[in-house]
Amino acid sequence: MAGGAIVNTGRGKEYPGKMTLFVFLASLVASSGGLIFGYDIGISGGVTSMEPFLVKFFPSVLEKEKEDTSTNQYCKFDSPLLTAFTSSLYLAALVASFFASTVTRVFGRKWSMFAGGITFLAGSAINGAAENVFTLILGRILLGIGVGFANQSVPLYLSEMAPARLRGMLNIGFQLMITVGILAASLINYGTAKISGGWGWRVSLALAAVPAAMITVGSLILPDTPNSLIERGYDDRAKVMLQKIRGTDDIQSEYDDIVAASEDAKTVQHPWSNIMKRKYRPQLTMSILIPFFQQLTGINVIMFYAPVLFKTIGFGSDASLMSAVITGLVNMFATFVSIATVDKFGRRVLFLEGGTQMIISQIIVGTLIGIKFGTSGEATLSKEYAFFVVLFICVFVSAFAWSWGPMGWLVPSEIFPLEIRSAGQAINVSVNMFFTFVIGQFFLSMLCHMKFGLFYFFAGWEMVMTIFIALFLPETKNVPIEEMVPVWKRHWFWGKFIDDEDVHV
Repeated sequence: MAGGAIVNTGRGKEYPGKMTLFVFLASLVASSGGLIFGYDIGISGGVTSMEPFLVKFFPSVLEKEKEDTSTNQYCKFDSPLLTAFTSSLYLAALVASFFASTVTRVFGRKWSMFAGGITFLAGSAINGAAENVFTLILGRILLGIGVGFANQSVPLYLSEMAPARLRGMLNIGFQLMITVGILAASLINYGTAKISGGWGWRVSLALAAVPAAMITVGSLILPDTPNSLIERGYDDRAKVMLQKIRGTDDIQSEYDDIVAASEDAKTVQHPWSNIMKRKYRPQLTMSILIPFFQQLTGINVIMFYAPVLFKTIGFGSDASLMSAVITGLVNMFATFVSIATVDKFGRRVLFLEGGTQMIISQIIVGTLIGIKFGTSGEATLSKEYAFFVVLFICVFVSAFAWSWGPMGWLVPSEIFPLEIRSAGQAINVSVNMFFTFVIGQFFLSMLCHMKFGLFYFFAGWEMVMTIFIALFLPETKNVPIEEMVPVWKRHWFWGKFIDDEDVHV
């Protein structure tokens, strides 16, 4: 496929479209939906390692931690109730994304973002004022509904607003905001843990209202995407909007493609049963396997439990919050690498390079921990040794941050035809949340039983996913979003699922 031009069943097609300030600002506001998700990932690990928080809600965990004089570092914090606190959010998000799919399709992408912001706001208020475990978990569930709505609508919104040549870059704004949220949360935890009155955790939880307010207010001023306007029958408004976001009046060709895609979409009564059709097999496979693999990289384990993990490896509690800040910084800066390269080198290059780098660093981290802690889990690490563990964890995090992190949200949001796009994205979010939940729920006991082998377990999965991408994912850079079908048709494996009459451009 030639550099910028898109080869299409015999006729090349390149839409005009530069980066307009309008698109940039709209994408910036929409990406702030990633802040709520990132803030949450970053905040829960830190809060659950704060003593006053545990005293109030999970005294049994704290007692166990105090009684636990054994120095076995693998089995430190294992409380099903505590993991239920962290994980309840992901189950709520899983269920919510299916409802969000309908809202996104019927009312437009921006109202899904608004719904996400409002529920997240309510959740952060309840959590900040929580007096018992019930209110705490209720707050988490509301936060989860917010995350489900935002994660379902924001990547779609970004992929539809962006000109094809810049779609990767603008879409990764979402992942960048997730990393900013994680970093901000780590810094806030670092500060609030030092509050002497023991109410620092309230500040951490209540501050989630800040990113929630940003996306709530932001969604009210956001314009709708042309694709969504046409899908809902506002053709004239869509044309004006397309001219505005492309910064040119020469949009007829792209407009016609969106209208054609929308006509296809109107014939589909039930996107859910439709997505099961043979011709959508490649997209369906990707929307299930990409988020499944994204969670099995082991990243969430490192991010969620960074403070706990570092505390477990034998850092003090202050040092462990600090190391979480370091991994948060690496995560954020490495995401810029993918922003700079994704539309130039393509999605596959980042997937394959990042995958390889993750395999190597996971094996090294597992080995470093294995050498010291063995299977007994008892050891003290020297400063230098601990530095190397953190170093290779950072090498791992950076690889994830320019490969599976952003690509896991970008690729599924750009491969679906309009008629099943909203349903496809809901599958992507719910699979992602389901495995985030499963891994969050079982990670601590897996660490306890598998010991350092857990890192090898993830490395094994990283090997599987890298081979999968190499064989089965075609390159989608620079392809207009409504013209993805020919890309799959030309693929050595997926081509046979798509009949010639399904490729109409």
